[in-house]
Amino acid sequence: MSDYKTETEAEHRERMKELQLEMRAKMKAAKERRGLIICHTGDGKGKTSAAFGMLMRMLAHGHKCAVVQFIKSSNDAVERLLRGPLLTWDHVGEGFTWDTQDKASDIACCRAGWDLALKHFADPEIDFVLLDELNVVLQLEYLPMGEVLVALRAKRVDQHVVVTGRGARPEFIELADLVTEMRMIKHPFSAGVQAQAGIEF
Repeated sequence: MSDYKTETEAEHRERMKELQLEMRAKMKAAKERRGLIICHTGDGKGKTSAAFGMLMRMLAHGHKCAVVQFIKSSNDAVERLLRGPLLTWDHVGEGFTWDTQDKASDIACCRAGWDLALKHFADPEIDFVLLDELNVVLQLEYLPMGEVLVALRAKRVDQHVVVTGRGARPEFIELADLVTEMRMIKHPFSAGVQAQAGIEF
């Protein structure tokens, strides 16, 4: 195989033809269509933002969606932008745990959020459920991992569920169909730059 940097036009065309055949064969072999369990994790920025991108696409295709935001307390600008009959959005957190400093209250909020998630799983009209920061909740053991896994395995077969947050547990990673890790290489906060509207929130 030629080096792509030095290949001739003829070599490039031949390589692209081979790649085209390979990709078309993979696309033809992919017959199954089902709801996915998707995990966005890692210490880098963009986990929730990527999930919001999926949410926007689902809404644009006319699907009914639900968002449950664990930990976070403030309203999100995305919620105000997307508000409408196809979207249910709940905040069940009271803020970062280092600010609340009330473990019992934090756990109660997480339980309330999980009860909402269970209702969304059972709703035959909701096609997409976003559980923002649930990975953090599970890492802190504010909800039992076993209970969450059982519910996710029992969800409607055509329903998509996206879970965000750093520190995804290995058991959840094993269950998920799609796992993306955002890795932090550089962040302005480390240099003393404040969080900014439209970028961080």
